[in-house]
Amino acid sequence: MTATPTLIGSVRRALHLLDAVGASDRPVTAKSLARVLDLPLPTTYHLLRTLVHEGYLLKLHDGYVLGDRVDALGRRSPVQTALARTRPALAALRDELRSATYLSLYQDGEIELVDVADGPRMQRVDLWVGVHEAGHATAFGKCILSCLDTAARADYLARHRLVDLTPHTVTDRRALEQRLSLGSEISGEREEYLLGTACVAVPVRAPGVLGAVAISMPARRYTSAISGAAAMRRAANRLSRALAIAPNQAALTGPDAR
Repeated sequence: MTATPTLIGSVRRALHLLDAVGASDRPVTAKSLARVLDLPLPTTYHLLRTLVHEGYLLKLHDGYVLGDRVDALGRRSPVQTALARTRPALAALRDELRSATYLSLYQDGEIELVDVADGPRMQRVDLWVGVHEAGHATAFGKCILSCLDTAARADYLARHRLVDLTPHTVTDRRALEQRLSLGSEISGEREEYLLGTACVAVPVRAPGVLGAVAISMPARRYTSAISGAAAMRRAANRLSRALAIAPNQAALTGPDAR
């Protein structure tokens, strides 16, 4: 027998009020709303005041109409739209390789970590330094940088200091650029971002989109993780297809992605 979920009555009533106002072509009075929804008038006024205060409703002289906050609810960002399509592939890769998985995208000249799929036995890396400051030390960061053209990569490196995060972090720009220019199909780092951890990544590409999918693991498993490259490429292909059909993808990346 399925248990009945616990529901919050005031939230349900507020949502029903929004539905009723949105269904009307004209402003709706509090009394009309109370009658239609079979609510006590004092309760209706209380909920309406709250919704007006939060911007979900607007009170006019002849009743209530939907506010600007409701319009915003219908406009999911391109990243949110993409995540709804990419999360299944990210979770499937996590389960197949039994490692936390990461999806990052190149957006407006920056490397952004946009989603992580982990679990109790597949915990994510402690991101103690923000991704903006650590693109040179993460596998997904290096993967994306290796896919940029020379000018875009030089621009990124000129704007970001190569911070020394561990004794293994590559902080010499010439050495880093030499590695990135090799264009390897799989990028990796071993204890460059955090001691005791390693990460490998492969690129994710779609029209107007450049990103990377990565997995993390204890540093001792780094060599064996490379053998998961085929599974990662399959996941990258799934992610590429998902991103290709998500709308407004041009807003996800800068013009330098290729």
